[in-house]
Amino acid sequence: MFDTKEKEDIKKYYELSLEELDKESFAKKRKQLRAKYHPDNFEKYEDETVREMATERFQKIETISDKIASYFAGDIPAAASDAPKGDYRHSSAIFAAKKMKIEIIADDKDLKYRIFGRRYRWLLFGDEFKIPDTGATIVMDEDYKGHSIGFQETIRMYLTFGEDQKPQEIVDWLYPRISEGAKKLLVDGQSVEVNPAAILQEIQKRSFLRLGA
Repeated sequence: MFDTKEKEDIKKYYELSLEELDKESFAKKRKQLRAKYHPDNFEKYEDETVREMATERFQKIETISDKIASYFAGDIPAAASDAPKGDYRHSSAIFAAKKMKIEIIADDKDLKYRIFGRRYRWLLFGDEFKIPDTGATIVMDEDYKGHSIGFQETIRMYLTFGEDQKPQEIVDWLYPRISEGAKKLLVDGQSVEVNPAAILQEIQKRSFLRLGA
């Protein structure tokens, strides 16, 4: 779902509302935005503040653009009225997700190895990683290399789990591995505080299917 601020950003950068955009105009404009606002264009400035602002703006555009791409792919609804009905907080709530996008922005070059261990080098090529003691799996985005400015990089991965899997078990595995090195976390393009309660809530909201019997 897109909140009011995200819709304002779409209008600001894409010069069209979400409802006015189509896949072709989105792809064309995104390419133009990447060329115009890429941080490399600002390396000539000696002012560190200018470079940091350029990086922040570029990441903001990339985040909202990724979310628009997910919208066109049918992975997320445009508004709350399109979302599944029910309360994800109910004790009988049932969850499942297919390729839920999780992005971790970190200034720790070793964070990805703490998450996946030595298998990380295979995950770069789309290999499937099974979260220990669960039925959930993660696949690294094989085409995504991230944007590394200074010591900052983005780790993007896709989470899949079935109805028999509890999101809490996934968070119990993920959070201890990213708690110290993650500067920012996004779930399907939505910024989430790096704490277990916030991560669990966002995963539950975005993977809620229905209430059980």
